[in-house]
Amino acid sequence: MTNTTYAIELKNICKNFGSVAANKNVSLNVKYGEILALLGENGSGKTTLMNMLSGIYHPDSGEIWIDGKHTVINSPKDSFKLKIGMIHQHFKLVDVFTAAENIIMGTEGFVGSSKKAAEKIKEIADGFGFSIDPNKKVYDMSVGEKQTVEIIKVLYRGARILILDEPTAVLTPQETEKLFKVLDNMRKDGCAIIIITHKLNEVMAISDRVTVLRKGETVATVDTKTTDIRKLTELMVGRPVELKIDRPETERSAEPMFFVKDLCVRNEEDVFALKNVSFELYGGEILGVAGVAGSGQRELCETIAGLMQAESGEITYKGENILHKSPAEIIDLGISMSFIPEDRLGMGLVASMDIADNMLLKSYKKSKGLVINRKPSRELAEKLVKRLEIVTPSIKTPVSRLSGGNVQKVLIGREIESNPNILITAYPVRGLDINSSFTIYNLLNEQKAKGVAVLYIGEDLDVILELCDRVMVLCHGEVMGIVDPRKVTKEDIGLMMLGNKLEKEGGAENE
Repeated sequence: MTNTTYAIELKNICKNFGSVAANKNVSLNVKYGEILALLGENGSGKTTLMNMLSGIYHPDSGEIWIDGKHTVINSPKDSFKLKIGMIHQHFKLVDVFTAAENIIMGTEGFVGSSKKAAEKIKEIADGFGFSIDPNKKVYDMSVGEKQTVEIIKVLYRGARILILDEPTAVLTPQETEKLFKVLDNMRKDGCAIIIITHKLNEVMAISDRVTVLRKGETVATVDTKTTDIRKLTELMVGRPVELKIDRPETERSAEPMFFVKDLCVRNEEDVFALKNVSFELYGGEILGVAGVAGSGQRELCETIAGLMQAESGEITYKGENILHKSPAEIIDLGISMSFIPEDRLGMGLVASMDIADNMLLKSYKKSKGLVINRKPSRELAEKLVKRLEIVTPSIKTPVSRLSGGNVQKVLIGREIESNPNILITAYPVRGLDINSSFTIYNLLNEQKAKGVAVLYIGEDLDVILELCDRVMVLCHGEVMGIVDPRKVTKEDIGLMMLGNKLEKEGGAENE
Protein backbone atom coordinates (compact mmCIF):
# COMPACT_ATOMS: atom_id res chain seq x y z
CA MET A 1 0.00 0.00 0.00
CA THR A 2 1.41 3.39 -1.02
CA ASN A 3 -0.09 6.79 -0.46
CA THR A 4 1.47 10.17 -1.24
CA THR A 5 -0.87 11.94 1.19
CA TYR A 6 0.62 12.73 4.58
CA ALA A 7 -0.98 10.71 7.35
CA ILE A 8 -0.30 13.56 9.77
CA GLU A 9 0.68 17.20 9.26
CA LEU A 10 1.10 19.49 12.24
CA LYS A 11 1.44 23.15 11.31
CA ASN A 12 2.69 25.77 13.79
CA ILE A 13 1.17 24.07 16.82
CA CYS A 14 1.25 26.14 20.02
CA LYS A 15 0.18 25.03 23.50
CA ASN A 16 0.60 26.98 26.74
CA PHE A 17 -0.01 25.97 30.34
CA GLY A 18 -0.30 29.26 32.16
CA SER A 19 2.93 31.15 31.51
CA VAL A 20 4.76 28.01 30.35
CA ALA A 21 4.93 27.40 26.58
CA ALA A 22 4.94 23.63 26.09
CA ASN A 23 4.87 23.85 22.28
CA LYS A 24 5.85 26.84 20.16
CA ASN A 25 5.09 26.75 16.44
CA VAL A 26 5.83 23.03 16.15
CA SER A 27 5.55 21.58 12.66
CA LEU A 28 6.09 18.00 11.53
CA ASN A 29 4.68 15.48 9.12
CA VAL A 30 4.46 11.71 8.87
CA LYS A 31 3.93 9.74 5.71
CA TYR A 32 2.09 6.46 5.32
CA GLY A 33 4.58 3.63 5.09
CA GLU A 34 7.25 5.26 7.28
CA ILE A 35 8.42 5.40 10.88
CA LEU A 36 9.16 8.82 12.36
CA ALA A 37 11.17 9.01 15.58
CA LEU A 38 10.36 11.94 17.87
CA LEU A 39 13.31 13.04 20.00
CA GLY A 40 13.84 15.73 22.62
CA GLU A 41 15.01 16.37 26.15
CA ASN A 42 12.60 16.16 29.08
CA GLY A 43 10.23 19.10 28.92
CA SER A 44 10.76 19.59 25.18
CA GLY A 45 7.05 19.10 24.48
CA LYS A 46 6.96 15.61 22.92
CA THR A 47 4.23 14.19 25.15
CA THR A 48 2.13 17.36 24.97
CA LEU A 49 2.29 17.22 21.18
CA MET A 50 1.22 13.58 21.03
CA ASN A 51 -1.54 14.20 23.57
CA MET A 52 -3.04 16.69 21.12
CA LEU A 53 -3.15 13.97 18.47
CA SER A 54 -4.74 11.65 21.04
CA GLY A 55 -7.44 14.19 21.90
CA ILE A 56 -6.31 14.72 25.50
CA TYR A 57 -5.24 18.33 24.87
CA HIS A 58 -6.35 20.87 22.28
CA PRO A 59 -3.86 23.27 20.65
CA ASP A 60 -4.12 26.98 21.44
CA SER A 61 -3.22 27.72 17.83
CA GLY A 62 -1.98 25.95 14.72
CA GLU A 63 -3.49 23.28 12.53
CA ILE A 64 -3.76 19.48 12.53
CA TRP A 65 -4.19 17.79 9.15
CA ILE A 66 -5.04 14.09 8.90
CA ASP A 67 -5.11 12.37 5.48
CA GLY A 68 -4.82 15.75 3.79
CA LYS A 69 -7.83 17.22 5.59
CA HIS A 70 -7.83 19.99 8.20
CA THR A 71 -9.08 18.35 11.41
CA VAL A 72 -10.17 19.31 14.90
CA ILE A 73 -9.56 16.67 17.59
CA ASN A 74 -11.52 17.40 20.76
CA SER A 75 -11.48 13.99 22.45
CA PRO A 76 -9.89 10.53 22.34
CA LYS A 77 -13.07 9.39 20.60
CA ASP A 78 -12.37 11.84 17.76
CA SER A 79 -8.83 10.47 17.56
CA PHE A 80 -10.11 6.88 17.24
CA LYS A 81 -12.47 7.93 14.44
CA LEU A 82 -9.46 9.29 12.57
CA LYS A 83 -7.77 5.87 12.92
CA ILE A 84 -5.12 7.14 15.35
CA GLY A 85 -4.03 4.75 18.08
CA MET A 86 -1.56 5.47 20.90
CA ILE A 87 0.29 2.74 22.77
CA HIS A 88 1.32 4.16 26.13
CA GLN A 89 4.40 3.09 28.07
CA HIS A 90 2.15 2.10 31.00
CA PHE A 91 -0.28 -0.45 29.64
CA LYS A 92 -4.01 0.06 30.02
CA LEU A 93 -5.19 -3.54 30.35
CA VAL A 94 -7.51 -5.40 32.70
CA ASP A 95 -5.42 -8.09 34.39
CA VAL A 96 -8.23 -10.60 34.97
CA PHE A 97 -9.40 -10.47 31.33
CA THR A 98 -7.94 -12.51 28.48
CA ALA A 99 -6.03 -10.99 25.58
CA ALA A 100 -9.12 -11.24 23.36
CA GLU A 101 -11.39 -9.65 25.98
CA ASN A 102 -9.00 -6.71 26.39
CA ILE A 103 -8.74 -6.26 22.63
CA ILE A 104 -12.48 -6.18 21.93
CA MET A 105 -13.52 -4.44 25.16
CA GLY A 106 -15.55 -1.33 24.42
CA THR A 107 -16.28 -2.33 20.82
CA GLU A 108 -19.41 -3.82 19.33
CA GLY A 109 -17.72 -7.22 19.29
CA PHE A 110 -17.46 -7.19 23.06
CA VAL A 111 -21.09 -8.28 23.34
CA GLY A 112 -21.34 -9.84 19.90
CA SER A 113 -19.84 -12.98 18.40
CA SER A 114 -16.63 -13.94 20.19
CA LYS A 115 -15.87 -16.32 17.31
CA LYS A 116 -15.95 -13.46 14.81
CA ALA A 117 -13.71 -11.36 17.07
CA ALA A 118 -11.24 -14.23 17.46
CA GLU A 119 -11.04 -14.60 13.68
CA LYS A 120 -10.29 -10.90 13.27
CA ILE A 121 -7.63 -11.00 16.00
CA LYS A 122 -6.00 -14.00 14.30
CA GLU A 123 -6.09 -12.20 10.95
CA ILE A 124 -4.32 -9.16 12.44
CA ALA A 125 -1.77 -11.27 14.30
CA ASP A 126 -0.95 -13.40 11.23
CA GLY A 127 -0.83 -10.37 8.94
CA PHE A 128 1.78 -8.49 10.97
CA GLY A 129 3.69 -11.38 12.52
CA PHE A 130 2.44 -11.12 16.09
CA SER A 131 2.61 -14.09 18.44
CA ILE A 132 -0.44 -14.13 20.72
CA ASP A 133 -2.64 -16.52 22.67
CA PRO A 134 -6.12 -14.89 22.64
CA ASN A 135 -7.25 -16.92 25.67
CA LYS A 136 -4.30 -16.08 27.94
CA LYS A 137 -5.03 -13.92 31.00
CA VAL A 138 -3.12 -10.65 31.21
CA TYR A 139 -1.76 -11.46 34.68
CA ASP A 140 0.00 -14.50 33.18
CA MET A 141 1.67 -12.49 30.39
CA SER A 142 5.21 -11.21 29.97
CA VAL A 143 5.76 -7.50 29.31
CA GLY A 144 6.26 -8.20 25.63
CA GLU A 145 2.98 -10.10 25.42
CA LYS A 146 1.11 -7.25 27.12
CA GLN A 147 2.55 -4.79 24.63
CA THR A 148 1.41 -7.06 21.78
CA VAL A 149 -2.14 -6.95 23.18
CA GLU A 150 -2.00 -3.14 23.33
CA ILE A 151 -0.87 -2.88 19.71
CA ILE A 152 -3.43 -5.38 18.41
CA LYS A 153 -6.09 -3.54 20.43
CA VAL A 154 -5.62 -0.32 18.44
CA LEU A 155 -5.27 -2.20 15.14
CA TYR A 156 -8.53 -4.06 15.91
CA ARG A 157 -10.22 -0.67 16.13
CA GLY A 158 -8.93 0.18 12.67
CA ALA A 159 -5.91 2.35 13.50
CA ARG A 160 -3.59 3.12 10.58
CA ILE A 161 -1.63 5.80 12.43
CA LEU A 162 0.19 4.53 15.53
CA ILE A 163 2.03 6.44 18.24
CA LEU A 164 4.29 4.40 20.54
CA ASP A 165 5.62 5.98 23.72
CA GLU A 166 8.95 4.44 24.83
CA PRO A 167 7.93 1.05 23.34
CA THR A 168 11.14 -0.78 24.25
CA ALA A 169 11.66 0.63 27.75
CA VAL A 170 10.99 -2.67 29.53
CA LEU A 171 11.72 -5.22 26.80
CA THR A 172 14.62 -7.64 26.52
CA PRO A 173 16.86 -7.35 23.41
CA GLN A 174 15.10 -10.40 21.97
CA GLU A 175 11.64 -8.86 22.56
CA THR A 176 12.82 -5.57 21.05
CA GLU A 177 14.01 -7.40 17.95
CA LYS A 178 10.59 -9.07 17.60
CA LEU A 179 8.82 -5.72 18.02
CA PHE A 180 10.97 -4.10 15.35
CA LYS A 181 10.13 -6.90 12.91
CA VAL A 182 6.42 -6.30 13.55
CA LEU A 183 6.83 -2.53 13.12
CA ASP A 184 8.68 -3.12 9.86
CA ASN A 185 5.76 -5.29 8.65
CA MET A 186 3.34 -2.52 9.64
CA ARG A 187 5.45 0.03 7.75
CA LYS A 188 5.39 -2.19 4.66
CA ASP A 189 1.61 -2.50 5.01
CA GLY A 190 1.31 1.28 4.81
CA CYS A 191 0.85 2.27 8.44
CA ALA A 192 2.24 5.59 9.66
CA ILE A 193 4.17 5.20 12.90
CA ILE A 194 5.59 7.70 15.41
CA ILE A 195 7.99 6.41 18.06
CA ILE A 196 8.92 8.47 21.12
CA THR A 197 12.15 7.10 22.54
CA HIS A 198 15.39 8.09 24.26
CA LYS A 199 17.35 5.12 22.89
CA LEU A 200 19.27 6.63 20.00
CA ASN A 201 20.67 3.31 18.79
CA GLU A 202 17.08 2.13 18.28
CA VAL A 203 16.20 5.36 16.46
CA MET A 204 18.99 4.60 14.00
CA ALA A 205 17.86 0.98 13.65
CA ILE A 206 14.13 1.41 12.99
CA SER A 207 13.20 4.95 11.86
CA ASP A 208 13.10 6.53 8.40
CA ARG A 209 13.19 10.12 9.63
CA VAL A 210 13.74 11.91 12.93
CA THR A 211 12.11 15.09 14.22
CA VAL A 212 13.93 16.78 17.10
CA LEU A 213 12.26 19.14 19.58
CA ARG A 214 14.11 21.46 21.93
CA LYS A 215 12.42 23.70 24.50
CA GLY A 216 9.05 23.22 22.83
CA GLU A 217 10.18 24.07 19.30
CA THR A 218 11.05 22.04 16.22
CA VAL A 219 14.81 22.10 15.75
CA ALA A 220 15.10 19.87 12.71
CA THR A 221 13.73 16.91 10.78
CA VAL A 222 16.42 14.72 9.23
CA ASP A 223 16.64 11.50 7.25
CA THR A 224 17.96 8.77 9.52
CA LYS A 225 20.37 7.46 6.88
CA THR A 226 22.08 10.87 6.63
CA THR A 227 22.66 11.42 10.38
CA ASP A 228 24.25 9.69 13.36
CA ILE A 229 23.83 9.46 17.14
CA ARG A 230 26.30 12.26 17.86
CA LYS A 231 24.54 14.69 15.51
CA LEU A 232 21.12 13.83 16.94
CA THR A 233 22.38 14.33 20.50
CA GLU A 234 23.76 17.74 19.60
CA LEU A 235 20.43 18.73 18.02
CA MET A 236 18.56 17.64 21.18
CA VAL A 237 20.83 19.34 23.69
CA GLY A 238 22.08 22.30 21.67
CA ARG A 239 25.76 21.50 22.20
CA PRO A 240 28.15 18.55 21.80
CA VAL A 241 27.74 15.82 24.44
CA GLU A 242 30.30 13.15 25.36
CA LEU A 243 28.44 9.85 24.88
CA LYS A 244 30.82 7.51 26.67
CA ILE A 245 29.68 6.26 30.08
CA ASP A 246 32.57 6.14 32.51
CA ARG A 247 33.29 3.11 34.69
CA PRO A 248 36.14 4.41 36.86
CA GLU A 249 38.33 1.79 38.50
CA THR A 250 37.98 2.26 42.26
CA GLU A 251 39.12 0.13 45.14
CA ARG A 252 36.11 -1.65 46.57
CA SER A 253 35.86 -2.47 50.27
CA ALA A 254 37.80 -5.54 51.48
CA GLU A 255 34.63 -7.05 52.95
CA PRO A 256 31.06 -6.83 51.66
CA MET A 257 29.10 -3.96 53.21
CA PHE A 258 25.83 -5.75 52.67
CA PHE A 259 24.65 -9.38 52.43
CA VAL A 260 21.37 -10.77 51.10
CA LYS A 261 20.99 -14.52 51.69
CA ASP A 262 18.19 -16.87 50.58
CA LEU A 263 15.64 -14.03 50.49
CA CYS A 264 12.06 -15.15 49.83
CA VAL A 265 9.28 -12.57 49.45
CA ARG A 266 5.62 -12.90 48.50
CA ASN A 267 3.88 -10.10 46.61
CA GLU A 268 0.37 -8.68 47.03
CA GLU A 269 -1.08 -11.69 45.17
CA ASP A 270 0.61 -14.05 47.68
CA VAL A 271 2.90 -15.35 44.95
CA PHE A 272 6.66 -15.60 45.45
CA ALA A 273 8.21 -12.50 43.87
CA LEU A 274 11.68 -13.42 45.17
CA LYS A 275 12.92 -16.98 45.55
CA ASN A 276 16.12 -17.63 47.50
CA VAL A 277 17.86 -14.50 46.26
CA SER A 278 21.45 -14.18 47.49
CA PHE A 279 24.17 -11.62 46.70
CA GLU A 280 26.82 -9.41 48.29
CA LEU A 281 27.31 -5.68 47.82
CA TYR A 282 30.66 -4.01 48.36
CA GLY A 283 31.47 -0.40 49.12
CA GLY A 284 32.99 1.36 46.11
CA GLU A 285 31.12 -0.65 43.48
CA ILE A 286 27.98 -0.44 41.38
CA LEU A 287 26.07 -3.73 41.24
CA GLY A 288 23.61 -3.70 38.38
CA VAL A 289 20.34 -5.63 38.41
CA ALA A 290 18.87 -6.65 35.04
CA GLY A 291 15.55 -8.33 34.35
CA VAL A 292 12.29 -7.84 32.50
CA ALA A 293 9.71 -5.83 34.40
CA GLY A 294 8.06 -7.82 37.18
CA SER A 295 11.02 -10.09 37.84
CA GLY A 296 11.20 -9.06 41.51
CA GLN A 297 13.14 -5.79 41.23
CA ARG A 298 10.55 -3.69 43.08
CA GLU A 299 10.09 -6.26 45.83
CA LEU A 300 13.87 -6.50 46.29
CA CYS A 301 14.21 -2.74 46.75
CA GLU A 302 11.25 -2.40 49.08
CA THR A 303 12.28 -5.36 51.24
CA ILE A 304 15.81 -3.98 51.68
CA ALA A 305 14.37 -0.58 52.61
CA GLY A 306 12.05 -2.12 55.20
CA LEU A 307 8.89 -1.34 53.24
CA MET A 308 7.99 -4.97 52.56
CA GLN A 309 8.12 -8.05 54.79
CA ALA A 310 10.04 -11.15 53.72
CA GLU A 311 8.92 -14.70 54.40
CA SER A 312 12.46 -15.96 55.01
CA GLY A 313 16.11 -15.23 54.47
CA GLU A 314 18.57 -12.64 55.77
CA ILE A 315 19.59 -9.07 54.99
CA THR A 316 22.77 -8.30 56.90
CA TYR A 317 24.23 -4.82 57.25
CA LYS A 318 27.38 -4.36 59.35
CA GLY A 319 26.88 -7.76 60.95
CA GLU A 320 23.23 -7.25 61.93
CA ASN A 321 20.17 -8.85 60.30
CA ILE A 322 17.80 -5.97 59.49
CA LEU A 323 15.23 -8.11 57.67
CA HIS A 324 12.26 -7.67 59.99
CA LYS A 325 12.97 -4.12 61.12
CA SER A 326 10.76 -1.22 60.10
CA PRO A 327 12.17 1.72 58.10
CA ALA A 328 12.15 3.80 61.30
CA GLU A 329 14.07 1.11 63.21
CA ILE A 330 16.62 0.89 60.42
CA ILE A 331 17.15 4.65 60.61
CA ASP A 332 17.43 4.48 64.42
CA LEU A 333 20.22 1.94 64.03
CA GLY A 334 22.19 4.57 62.21
CA ILE A 335 21.97 2.79 58.88
CA SER A 336 22.25 5.37 56.13
CA MET A 337 20.39 3.79 53.25
CA SER A 338 18.84 5.78 50.42
CA PHE A 339 16.04 4.33 48.30
CA ILE A 340 14.96 5.81 44.98
CA PRO A 341 11.67 4.01 44.20
CA GLU A 342 9.99 3.37 40.85
CA ASP A 343 6.88 5.32 41.94
CA ARG A 344 8.33 8.81 42.42
CA LEU A 345 5.19 10.67 43.47
CA GLY A 346 3.50 7.71 45.13
CA MET A 347 6.40 6.70 47.37
CA GLY A 348 9.33 9.08 46.96
CA LEU A 349 7.85 12.58 47.04
CA VAL A 350 4.71 14.42 48.17
CA ALA A 351 3.12 15.73 44.98
CA SER A 352 1.36 18.72 46.57
CA MET A 353 4.49 19.96 48.36
CA ASP A 354 7.07 22.20 46.75
CA ILE A 355 10.66 21.24 45.96
CA ALA A 356 12.11 22.81 49.12
CA ASP A 357 9.66 21.05 51.44
CA ASN A 358 10.31 17.72 49.72
CA MET A 359 13.97 18.24 50.58
CA LEU A 360 12.87 18.73 54.19
CA LEU A 361 11.21 15.30 54.34
CA LYS A 362 14.61 13.67 54.64
CA SER A 363 15.91 15.84 57.47
CA TYR A 364 13.08 17.40 59.48
CA LYS A 365 13.59 14.98 62.42
CA LYS A 366 17.01 16.52 62.96
CA SER A 367 15.47 19.90 63.81
CA LYS A 368 15.66 20.92 67.46
CA GLY A 369 12.65 22.35 69.25
CA LEU A 370 9.17 22.89 67.88
CA VAL A 371 10.14 25.16 64.99
CA ILE A 372 11.52 23.56 61.82
CA ASN A 373 14.38 25.44 60.18
CA ARG A 374 13.54 25.56 56.48
CA LYS A 375 16.63 27.46 55.40
CA PRO A 376 18.85 24.38 54.78
CA SER A 377 16.17 22.70 52.65
CA ARG A 378 15.71 25.85 50.59
CA GLU A 379 19.46 26.11 50.03
CA LEU A 380 19.62 22.43 49.04
CA ALA A 381 16.70 22.88 46.62
CA GLU A 382 18.43 25.87 44.98
CA LYS A 383 21.67 23.88 44.70
CA LEU A 384 19.98 20.89 43.06
CA VAL A 385 17.94 23.00 40.63
CA LYS A 386 21.18 24.53 39.39
CA ARG A 387 23.33 21.39 39.44
CA LEU A 388 20.81 19.03 37.85
CA GLU A 389 19.25 21.67 35.58
CA ILE A 390 15.77 21.05 37.00
CA VAL A 391 13.24 22.94 34.88
CA THR A 392 10.87 24.70 37.30
CA PRO A 393 9.47 28.23 37.76
CA SER A 394 10.88 28.23 41.33
CA ILE A 395 11.74 26.00 44.28
CA LYS A 396 8.26 26.82 45.63
CA THR A 397 6.59 25.03 42.72
CA PRO A 398 4.68 21.85 43.73
CA VAL A 399 6.47 18.81 42.30
CA SER A 400 3.18 17.61 40.78
CA ARG A 401 3.55 20.45 38.24
CA LEU A 402 6.97 19.28 37.05
CA SER A 403 7.59 16.93 34.12
CA GLY A 404 8.32 13.30 34.96
CA GLY A 405 12.01 13.71 34.25
CA ASN A 406 12.33 16.73 36.51
CA VAL A 407 10.47 14.91 39.30
CA GLN A 408 13.12 12.19 39.09
CA LYS A 409 15.91 14.75 39.34
CA VAL A 410 14.39 16.19 42.52
CA LEU A 411 14.20 12.76 44.15
CA ILE A 412 17.60 11.52 43.02
CA GLY A 413 19.31 14.74 44.05
CA ARG A 414 17.75 14.63 47.51
CA GLU A 415 18.78 11.02 48.12
CA ILE A 416 22.36 11.51 47.00
CA GLU A 417 22.76 14.67 49.07
CA SER A 418 21.82 12.69 52.21
CA ASN A 419 25.33 11.14 52.10
CA PRO A 420 24.27 7.46 52.16
CA ASN A 421 26.46 4.43 52.82
CA ILE A 422 24.24 2.33 50.58
CA LEU A 423 22.37 3.79 47.62
CA ILE A 424 19.54 1.73 46.14
CA THR A 425 18.41 3.12 42.80
CA ALA A 426 15.38 1.78 40.93
CA TYR A 427 15.28 2.98 37.32
CA PRO A 428 16.91 6.36 38.13
CA VAL A 429 17.03 7.52 34.48
CA ARG A 430 13.64 6.19 33.35
CA GLY A 431 12.17 8.82 31.05
CA LEU A 432 15.21 11.09 31.27
CA ASP A 433 16.80 12.54 28.14
CA ILE A 434 20.38 11.66 27.27
CA ASN A 435 21.92 14.79 28.79
CA SER A 436 20.12 14.32 32.13
CA SER A 437 20.90 10.59 32.12
CA PHE A 438 24.63 11.22 31.84
CA THR A 439 24.38 13.67 34.74
CA ILE A 440 22.90 10.86 36.86
CA TYR A 441 25.56 8.36 35.76
CA ASN A 442 28.24 10.84 36.83
CA LEU A 443 26.54 11.32 40.22
CA LEU A 444 26.45 7.56 40.78
CA ASN A 445 30.14 7.28 39.89
CA GLU A 446 30.87 10.07 42.40
CA GLN A 447 29.12 8.03 45.09
CA LYS A 448 31.08 4.93 44.09
CA ALA A 449 34.34 6.90 44.39
CA LYS A 450 33.33 7.91 47.93
CA GLY A 451 33.05 4.24 48.92
CA VAL A 452 29.24 4.09 48.74
CA ALA A 453 27.73 0.70 47.82
CA VAL A 454 25.38 1.29 44.87
CA LEU A 455 22.63 -1.09 43.76
CA TYR A 456 21.52 0.00 40.28
CA ILE A 457 18.31 -1.44 38.86
CA GLY A 458 17.98 -0.44 35.22
CA GLU A 459 16.27 -1.37 31.98
CA ASP A 460 18.81 -0.24 29.34
CA LEU A 461 21.24 -3.13 28.98
CA ASP A 462 23.78 -1.02 27.11
CA VAL A 463 23.96 1.29 30.12
CA ILE A 464 24.12 -1.56 32.64
CA LEU A 465 27.02 -3.16 30.77
CA GLU A 466 28.94 0.14 30.55
CA LEU A 467 28.24 1.57 34.01
CA CYS A 468 28.21 -1.37 36.42
CA ASP A 469 31.09 -3.33 37.92
CA ARG A 470 29.01 -6.52 38.28
CA VAL A 471 25.57 -7.48 36.95
CA MET A 472 22.99 -9.69 38.67
CA VAL A 473 20.24 -11.02 36.41
CA LEU A 474 16.76 -11.83 37.76
CA CYS A 475 14.07 -13.92 36.08
CA HIS A 476 10.76 -14.65 37.82
CA GLY A 477 12.31 -13.70 41.16
CA GLU A 478 15.32 -16.00 40.86
CA VAL A 479 18.98 -15.11 40.33
CA MET A 480 20.15 -16.45 36.97
CA GLY A 481 23.72 -15.43 37.70
CA ILE A 482 26.04 -12.59 38.69
CA VAL A 483 28.42 -11.75 35.84
CA ASP A 484 31.31 -9.49 34.88
CA PRO A 485 29.91 -7.07 32.26
CA ARG A 486 33.30 -6.94 30.57
CA LYS A 487 33.03 -10.65 29.72
CA VAL A 488 29.45 -11.01 28.48
CA THR A 489 27.36 -9.62 25.64
CA LYS A 490 23.99 -7.91 25.70
CA GLU A 491 22.54 -11.02 24.08
CA ASP A 492 23.93 -13.17 26.90
CA ILE A 493 22.16 -10.96 29.44
CA GLY A 494 18.96 -11.02 27.40
CA LEU A 495 18.91 -14.82 27.40
CA MET A 496 19.45 -14.86 31.16
CA MET A 497 16.56 -12.43 31.57
CA LEU A 498 14.41 -15.01 29.78
CA GLY A 499 15.42 -17.75 32.23
CA ASN A 500 18.63 -19.23 30.86
CA LYS A 501 21.45 -19.54 33.36
CA LEU A 502 24.82 -18.57 31.94
CA GLU A 503 27.72 -20.99 32.25
CA LYS A 504 30.59 -19.78 34.43
CA GLU A 505 33.03 -19.69 31.56
CA GLY A 506 30.74 -17.17 29.85
CA GLY A 507 31.54 -14.50 32.40
CA ALA A 508 30.01 -15.61 35.70
CA GLU A 509 31.76 -14.76 38.94
CA ASN A 510 33.97 -17.31 40.54
CA GLU A 511 32.29 -18.55 43.67
